[in-house]
Amino acid sequence: MAHGLLLAAGAGTRMGMPKALVRDDAGRPWLTRAVAVLLDGGCPQVTVVLGAAADEAQQLLARSEPGDELVDARVHVVRSRAWQSGMGASLRTGLRSLADAGTTTTAALVHLVDLPDVTAEVVARVLEHNTGDPAALARASYLGRPGHPVLIGRDHWAGVSDSAAGDRGARRYLSVRDPWLVECGDLASGRDVDEPTSDQRPAQ
Repeated sequence: MAHGLLLAAGAGTRMGMPKALVRDDAGRPWLTRAVAVLLDGGCPQVTVVLGAAADEAQQLLARSEPGDELVDARVHVVRSRAWQSGMGASLRTGLRSLADAGTTTTAALVHLVDLPDVTAEVVARVLEHNTGDPAALARASYLGRPGHPVLIGRDHWAGVSDSAAGDRGARRYLSVRDPWLVECGDLASGRDVDEPTSDQRPAQ
């Protein structure tokens, strides 16, 4: 089983607001959309790591919105106490919460909240490489460019946590290993969004 792990703790300095609170041009929060993408793509459960504006973000996950049917017992929230130090702290918080839970989860599928064009089809394609092997290591790529989501088998959790620092996340760990690249450029661009457009606004 691959457990979805959504990193949504950042302050979004260049965005001008925490990215967990941003809505798309249809009015849907990036946060709830990203959780739905993981669930619809095949993750039976999702852990969301919050930090900046955690209370407001958690409220979004605790209420239903028009056209949004995702809130249920499959979604869990943890908070990163050191989220200000970067994505690495959020990744460590998420992986350690999964390890401490003592579940039979063999892999984590790590996704980021600021990838609004990544779809459930991308998640499903990466999850095809989840064979139950705790040593699995795979990630989406977009026209050959490595990106998210990233499938991290349980055997790698400790090593990823030990190496995660700043905003690099698992980058250092993955750079010296050879994760299977799952081409998804036909489904999405996989680009993160760091600056606001005229359509983006905080969730209310």
